[in-house]
Amino acid sequence: MDVVSWVTDLMDKFGAPGAGLAIALENLFPPLPSELFLPLAGFTAGQGRMNLVAAILWTTAGSVVGALLLYYLGAALGRDRLRRVVERMPLMKVSDVDRAEQWFARHGRGTVFFGRMVPVFRSLISIPAGVERMPVPQFTLLTAAGSLIWNTALILAGYFLGANYHLVEQYLGIVSKVVLGLLAAAVVWFVVSRVNRRRGSQARR
Repeated sequence: MDVVSWVTDLMDKFGAPGAGLAIALENLFPPLPSELFLPLAGFTAGQGRMNLVAAILWTTAGSVVGALLLYYLGAALGRDRLRRVVERMPLMKVSDVDRAEQWFARHGRGTVFFGRMVPVFRSLISIPAGVERMPVPQFTLLTAAGSLIWNTALILAGYFLGANYHLVEQYLGIVSKVVLGLLAAAVVWFVVSRVNRRRGSQARR
């Protein structure tokens, strides 16, 4: 059974709570496409097989639950354990963790809120929020607010597009690929710059 059929069955059996479950799983496993699930929920609501407001509320609840699970994963990892992991990783330094912490301290709230509207990134941001122990009420509120905007926009798009709801996933799929490309480019740049820096320091010895 493919993903679309599985989610469709969830919605048919459980209605809006089924859509919420699908979105919670999407947060834990980013390859699952909320860009398809949410418009599909809107299309289902447009056919009268699901309440539109319930779909928005349940999918937002699913987003929060999934994000909180990843938050607590980050909290369980913690700063000290993260530093021990980084110390064993090639090309990584504990000072990188310190800079990331400083950056998150300055921009964490905006990153959590706006990150909920960025494909792929919306799942990843929950882990550093947990590592940095952002207050849980604040994290929950920002996650719920950002998710509510994202979910509402995509569900309404599916609702009004009707049978063409899949167009949302096609266009946002391009955005997802761009985000993944930028992340990959950032990783490559980091590795190359580290290798060059290490070679330069060895040459000066």
